[in-house]
Amino acid sequence: MQGANDINPLSRSAVTVGTFDGVHRGHREVVDFLLSESSKRNLRPVVITFEPHPLAVVAPERAPKLLELPSEREECLRDMGVEVVVLRFNEELRSLTAAQWLRRLHDEYGAELVVAGFDNTFGCDGMSMSLADYRNIAEPMGLDVVQAPVLEGVSSTLIRRALGKGDVKDAAGMLGHPYSVSGIVTHGRELGRKIGFPTANLLPDPTLLLPAPGVYAADAVLSNGEKHRAVVNIGTAPTVATGLPLTVEAHIIDFTGDLYNTTLRLDFLCRIRDESRFPDLDSLKTHIRLDIENAKKV
Repeated sequence: MQGANDINPLSRSAVTVGTFDGVHRGHREVVDFLLSESSKRNLRPVVITFEPHPLAVVAPERAPKLLELPSEREECLRDMGVEVVVLRFNEELRSLTAAQWLRRLHDEYGAELVVAGFDNTFGCDGMSMSLADYRNIAEPMGLDVVQAPVLEGVSSTLIRRALGKGDVKDAAGMLGHPYSVSGIVTHGRELGRKIGFPTANLLPDPTLLLPAPGVYAADAVLSNGEKHRAVVNIGTAPTVATGLPLTVEAHIIDFTGDLYNTTLRLDFLCRIRDESRFPDLDSLKTHIRLDIENAKKV
C-alpha cells in the first residue's frame, strides 16, 4: 500500500481524493478533468484512494460489497495515466479535520490543486462545508480547490442497485464496460457434467458484489486471455435440492478443457431469466439448451 513516503512533496501535484469503487463513468469524468487541469498547470496528476472502504470503519453495518477488487481499481486508475496513492482508512484518518486534510495534501503530497468530485467532503467536520469553505481554508496554504464536472445519473450506489435487480445492462452503461467478477475455478457439485452441461464453479472474492440470482449471458475470459460465450447461473440449484449455498457456475459454450485452479473472469452481458425450480432434470436440460441459444444471440 502506497503512502506519503512514496511521494516527493517537493514535486508539485494536482490531487483528487475518493473511494473510486468501480471506476465508473463519473469517476472517469473526474480523472479526465484532473488530467486536463494538471497538464495546464504543469502538475503531476495524483489520485488518493482508500483501503478499506471508509464505511467499513465509519459504519461497518452499512459497508457495501465492492464493485471491484482494490488491485483492479488501482490498475484501472493507473491505466488512465495518474499516480495512485492508497491510504489505510482508520480512526486516525477519520478524525482529521478539513483543515488538517488539506494541509496534509499540501505538505505530504505536494498538492497545489485539489479537484473535488460532486460528493467529496474533506475531514470529520466537512459534511456541512461548501466548496467556498474549502477554498477559504486552502487558499492561505497555497492550495487551489476546484469542482470537477458532474455526470448526472451515475454513481456506485446506482450501479449496486442495478446489480441488485440483475440489470447488468444498466450497470454496464454506468460503468462504461460490462460488470465483471473473477475467481478461481473450484470443484463443485458436478451436476452440470452429469446432465451434459459441464460448468466451471467460480469462487469469487467474498468482498465482491454479485449480480442478483438468475441466469445470465456472459463472456468468460480464461487465464490465457481466450474469450468464450457462457451461460452463468448465480443461485442455489432449486431443482436439485433445497437449502444449498449460493454458487456461481458458468457453462462455457463449445469449450472443452480443464480449468480447475485457474482464474476465470466473467463479463456479464445480459440477464436471460430468473433462476427457476423445474419439475425434473429433463425440464432443466431443455431450459439450459434454450439459455445457450439465447446467450449465443447476445
